[in-house]
Amino acid sequence: MPPRSDDPRRDATGSRRGSSRGAEPREPGLGGISDARAYTPRGRTVREGGGAEQRRTPRSTRSGDPFRPALQVLDGGRAGRTGRPAPATTGDATRSGRRSTTTGGRAGVVRTVSARPTREPFDDDEEPAPPRRRPGPRRPAARRPVRKPRRPPRLGDPSRRLRLGTVLALALFASIGVRLVYLQAVDTPAYADGGLPNRVAVVELPAPRGSILDRTGEPLAHSVEARYVFADPTRVEDRLTTARRLSPLLGVPVSELADRMRPRTLPGTDTPLQFVYLARGVEIAKAKQIMALELPGINVHRDERREVPGGDLAANLLGFVSQDMNGLEGLEAKYDDVLRGQAGKRTYEVGQGELAAPIPGGYSRTTQPQPGSSLRLTVDRDLQFMTQRILAKQTAKVKGSVAAAVVIDVPTGEVLAQASQPTYDAANPTRVNSPSDRDDAATTFVVDPGSIHKAITYGAALQEGVITPDTAFPVANTITRGGITFRDTHPVDGRTMSIPGMLAFSSNVGTIEVADKLGKDRLIDYQKRFGLGQPTGEGLPGEAPGRLLPADKWSGSAYGSVPIGHSVDATPLQMAAAYAAIANNGTYVQPHLVKETVGADGRRSPAAKPVTRPVLSPANAAALRRMMEAVTTVDGPEGQATGLAAAVPGYRVAGKTGTGLRYDNGKQQPGEVGSFIGMAPADNPRYVVAVFVWSPSGGGGEVAAPAFREMMGFTLRHYRVPPSLTDKSPKFEVFAR
Repeated sequence: MPPRSDDPRRDATGSRRGSSRGAEPREPGLGGISDARAYTPRGRTVREGGGAEQRRTPRSTRSGDPFRPALQVLDGGRAGRTGRPAPATTGDATRSGRRSTTTGGRAGVVRTVSARPTREPFDDDEEPAPPRRRPGPRRPAARRPVRKPRRPPRLGDPSRRLRLGTVLALALFASIGVRLVYLQAVDTPAYADGGLPNRVAVVELPAPRGSILDRTGEPLAHSVEARYVFADPTRVEDRLTTARRLSPLLGVPVSELADRMRPRTLPGTDTPLQFVYLARGVEIAKAKQIMALELPGINVHRDERREVPGGDLAANLLGFVSQDMNGLEGLEAKYDDVLRGQAGKRTYEVGQGELAAPIPGGYSRTTQPQPGSSLRLTVDRDLQFMTQRILAKQTAKVKGSVAAAVVIDVPTGEVLAQASQPTYDAANPTRVNSPSDRDDAATTFVVDPGSIHKAITYGAALQEGVITPDTAFPVANTITRGGITFRDTHPVDGRTMSIPGMLAFSSNVGTIEVADKLGKDRLIDYQKRFGLGQPTGEGLPGEAPGRLLPADKWSGSAYGSVPIGHSVDATPLQMAAAYAAIANNGTYVQPHLVKETVGADGRRSPAAKPVTRPVLSPANAAALRRMMEAVTTVDGPEGQATGLAAAVPGYRVAGKTGTGLRYDNGKQQPGEVGSFIGMAPADNPRYVVAVFVWSPSGGGGEVAAPAFREMMGFTLRHYRVPPSLTDKSPKFEVFAR
């Protein structure tokens, strides 16, 4: 189908259809708007002026603009469809574009095609030719006021904003990416651990406290597993009912249990208290019974209980611990850092709510507990038991007494037994009449040693050459020093007495005269050598150091009181150690209680070696021991020695009796302190036993010697010491002839 012409329809005369209304028939090709547009200033049309023909733009150059025909009508058909003026043509060349009238009565249209090359669409490389100006003067047209076209708004360049937005977005995403990488790669452990406290549980793993063993490895005190019972007052439903059901099992009064479970708040806060102890050290079997009751708010947990198998056996030495297993007194306190272990703990992740159980594969860390080390003492459990038993039996004869007994191994200085009276059950340390009942009397019982100090005075005189074993001189019944008169309990009325006789009858006058020859400075020096005036360092806390009277503070009476054991403060252990030096051939060995420590792995660490120092020569020590045997052997027409009650059948015993005073907090106490210290066998001493008994009503001296005899006899038999050859015991002359 041929394309429809975009030109306005024309009638048979060649004019545009509808160009004039009611017009008369015209010649073909003239009239209408086309003729008006073709009018020239000369008043002639183009057709009249030389047969000029209308020209049209070739169809090939027409565009598909639907408004193009209307524009052509207004334009008068002067130009072609492209808006360019058609060039003028002459002759037959201009008429070649005419076409005849079609059969339907439609007049043919004469076309004039410009002689120019055909132009393809979108061929923009040529500029359109300016319109041809027609010849002749132009008719001036009425001028319209020229409007200045409105300047269009200036639009921003979007490319810059797009680039800037892109850069910002990329920077934001880059920073987020870097931060994510940092969190995942660098800070992961910190953030992972930071949340652990909210989802982990911590269980303490108690470390067992070390044991205290005797010299043979038998336990004197050790720890056993137990349970503690506690309550959460916020969950207890009925306090009275709960207390009634727990009281028979815990042995605690109902009222006390009910009061403990009373709701309360933490001090200084409004937070309710959710934990309170009801009992500590409960046996496991009883703890199971309590849990079987299923009481709301009541629970149990692992605990430790200190057991003392012997009850009061060595209780004053051992001391006791708190409910938290901290040493409070005695060896438990002194060596608390050794005995106490280091608790471990287990930290693990748990679920929430009803799934509060360890999470498999979750966080878990366990620090194993480190059990405490054990102490192995020098104490012999069997000997300790007998020493305590004998001391208790003898002191029962004297009411209100305080007593101490010490047994020392001579060569080593080891304390084999150390007893105190009164004593207590270390498993129940609060059940005592007085806190002083828990004191170790051997190290805290400060006394005037009395006549047992005379062995030090005579030993110093022998060592300094002031006297010899054969020395004898007249001894008066009294002697005065500094206005104080000193008397003998066995007056001899000025008879010549030997040194063994002075010891046998405990002559104050003879001892003071020997000390006058020795001098106060040398006497004080030997007091220090024998260990007086300073703690022995045996191993117990709170040991009293004793006191020596300095030389510059000696009064006139001190020359009489110090040599016979007054104006001197000492403990039973100090005096026992001094006698052990005499028994050990004149060498002082520091007394000690701890033999070694045993680690949890079984490794043994010996205790530090005791301090030793020479005091007397072996010969002088032997001479002094021989003279001291008179105290337990002299029994004749001249009288009886003071220590006959201390003699041990079958063994040679050297020793000395004493009567002194007791001081408490620097104040002299009523009554007197009776004592006896001896060694056996005297020819080769193995053991030293010291017994001190104080009674406010007196009479301590009457039980000290018999107690010594029983203790020394058991000790010798216990260690199977062969009896002495009694036929070789020396014969003493009390009075020189």
